[in-house]
Amino acid sequence: MMASESLRSPVEANSTEKKEEEKKSEGNSLVASSYWGISRQKVTREDGTEWPWNCFMPWETYHSNLSIDLTKHHVPKNFLDKVAYRTVKLIRIPTDVFFKRQYGCRAIMLETVAAVPGMVGGVLLHLRSLRRFQHSEGWIKALLEEAENERMHLMTMVELVKPKWYERILVLVVQGVFFNAFFALYLLSPKLAHRVVGYLEEEAIHSYTEFLRDLESGAIENVPAPAIAIDY
Repeated sequence: MMASESLRSPVEANSTEKKEEEKKSEGNSLVASSYWGISRQKVTREDGTEWPWNCFMPWETYHSNLSIDLTKHHVPKNFLDKVAYRTVKLIRIPTDVFFKRQYGCRAIMLETVAAVPGMVGGVLLHLRSLRRFQHSEGWIKALLEEAENERMHLMTMVELVKPKWYERILVLVVQGVFFNAFFALYLLSPKLAHRVVGYLEEEAIHSYTEFLRDLESGAIENVPAPAIAIDY
């Protein structure tokens, strides 16, 4: 065998090496390089078109729950509840003054803030689980999914509103202040932090209700929903 290999001409040896390299390259081409090092899963819609979104899959889309009582209000029962309620009401004052009835811009600010608590809570619970060698009873996943859900709401509103440069600067400032404040609050009192989020969501219900009323009355143009909102 070795004698036959030594008798091969340089041309034959080069052609053999090229064939081996081509086989290796064909094997490597099966996995396409991407940002994470591997290609993402190819998914198609029911009509056969390719799924365009990397951040969520069709089986992860949101299904609205219309059985929720939108008029329900959690009456403050103790000192922490009252602190949370008054804090949220105080935060709403500058928001009303700045945005007035510009509910699209208000929604962008609201979703920017709403996407922070889930991430903060999920990260801190994740670290606590590592420190104590304890399970989180599903809370880590639930909070991170909530943060992602709010982020998708923001991506949808950005497609609709197209925020101006000064609104983008305001988002940077508000996010920086709120993230650090909520992070510190969650370290001090997770219960108070969760109650603040609850009252923030109550304010979101009121804001979006007013938004819908203006849409129905014609005060705000009812534009078509963007593709990301329809798919999500």
